Amino acid sequence: MSDRINLLIVEDDKALAQGLARALKTQDREIKCVAKIREARQILKEEQPDLMILDVNLPDGNGFDFLGEVKAQGAFPVILLTANDLETDIVAGLEAGADDYITKPFSLAVLRARVNTQLRRRMDAGTRAKAVWSFGRYRFCFDRMEYYLDGKPVELSRNEQKLLRLLVENEGMILKRETLMDRIWTDGAEYVDENALSVTVKRLRDKLEAGKWIETIYGTGYRWVRK
Repeated sequence: MSDRINLLIVEDDKALAQGLARALKTQDREIKCVAKIREARQILKEEQPDLMILDVNLPDGNGFDFLGEVKAQGAFPVILLTANDLETDIVAGLEAGADDYITKPFSLAVLRARVNTQLRRRMDAGTRAKAVWSFGRYRFCFDRMEYYLDGKPVELSRNEQKLLRLLVENEGMILKRETLMDRIWTDGAEYVDENALSVTVKRLRDKLEAGKWIETIYGTGYRWVRK
């Protein structure tokens, strides 16, 4: 996680959403509130929050269905918020991928504690993940600059390493071309040909046989998706 913690509240009760935002607000947190699933989808196209609070009953859809969609694309924790306290609903929410489940009415102190617990777990997981990423055919040791495909080492250039780390550490998130250009070519060069990014992406795909993992979002940028 970055120094700034981003929370997304998806709740159609405006007064409740504002109350949640006030209760969870701290100096290092940025909180966004939306009332509909389509608004949440739009935000998730641009960035992934560090945590989402999701109401189950929304004007344009079912929170359970949206939860499955979110968990298929992102790795951030989601706390479900609902008036349904039936055991079957709680089980359904947890089985759909919810990290926690809070029923209305609830204590704001309890909500804050549960949010803080999820954020600590995410931070701990992020700290561990920085050392080694291992999944499928890949093993990436960013701190030691070691990269393996099917157990065999792969030599990557400095810019390929930067690109890979940006994509993997923001898995599922679309990174715009201009963002990648700024983050990779940070040597003060006044001009970098945009084709340089396309060439670097192609070389990285070829070396790691990652054509399906590095997804092109035409007209926007790239993202790393697990296959």
